[in-house]
Formats: sequence, C-alpha cells, structure tokens
Amino acid sequence: FMDKIKQLILRLGIRSTYKGFLYLAYALTLCIQDDSYLLSIYTRLYADVAKHYNVNKDNVEHCLRTVVSTCWDKGDRKFLIKISGYNMTQKPTNGEFIDILYHYLTLHEEISL
Repeated sequence: FMDKIKQLILRLGIRSTYKGFLYLAYALTLCIQDDSYLLSIYTRLYADVAKHYNVNKDNVEHCLRTVVSTCWDKGDRKFLIKISGYNMTQKPTNGEFIDILYHYLTLHEEISL
C-alpha cells in the first residue's frame, strides 16, 4: 500500500523532494497498521517516524508542517477539501492532515492489510 500512499501525497501537490514526503508516507503506513497512532500523533507517531529516520520529533513535526503548508498554498487544495468531507476554511494542523489522508486511504482505496 506504500504506492497508494505515495500516489495520494503526489496528487495533493507534495513532491518527493521534501523530507516531509517520506515522513508523511511512513507515518500513514504506521497509522494504517495501527490506528491507535492517530490518538497520539506527537508522542507516539512522530517519535516512531523520528526513530526510523534517525532524526528528532521536532524535525519530523517541522517537515510535516512544511508539506501541509505546501499542499494548502501551492498544491491541490480543492482535492484536499473534497477528500476531507467538509469545507475547510483554514490550513489543517498536521494531525488533521494525517487523519484526513488516513481516512481517505482506508475508506476509498483498496488497501489490503
């Protein structure tokens, strides 16, 4: 399902040249494997992504914030709003963004776990 995740991130206008692209793809993979990550984004999810890439949690948070901003400011905002299922008037937080993509992937894509 990593290909589906990467396709979705690219569709949102986030290029693979951002470190946050890799962090987001891995974070979504972890969430799909264990949805309890969604309940502790900073403490558990960022920590495990940071450990995997040998960086710190703050670096993960910063890089994810960058890709969320990139999607919102330069990417396909209309598609993001469409898949969120509600009309967003401001840029989502990192946690909201991860949650939107997680639910889109698990509800609309054929992902076999």
